[in-house]
Amino acid sequence: MTHERRIIVTETDLERLQRVIEQYSGGRNATLAEMLDLELARAEVTSSQKVPPDVVTMNSTVVFEDEETGARREVTLCYPWDARSDEGRVSVLAPVGSALIGLSVGQSIDWPMPGGRTRTLRIVAVPYQPEAAGHFHL
Repeated sequence: MTHERRIIVTETDLERLQRVIEQYSGGRNATLAEMLDLELARAEVTSSQKVPPDVVTMNSTVVFEDEETGARREVTLCYPWDARSDEGRVSVLAPVGSALIGLSVGQSIDWPMPGGRTRTLRIVAVPYQPEAAGHFHL
């Protein structure tokens, strides 16, 4: 649950993510797909050209902080088939990935993690957003 309720998702990301949810809704990733679906259901949808540059979109590089520990991490939010944890490429279906999509710099979210814990994650920066860079087809 976010402290600020609004998240923003581009039309293109929403279309692609709905296909991801359909593809992964069965089997071992069903719960993760459902969590992502619930997040997207509350999103404000906008065009790729109008999304603010500080919003986490697909293929964005984002710096976030765990508010409990103060630990910061920089990751690139990607589709499941592009995920490479050793390269900092986190799947949107991973708990952290689902938490980050659509948030803006300064927003925080309380997100359930594996093992029954909840972490509060805050967006610190979005050093790269494809839409802001004019890369609309990633």
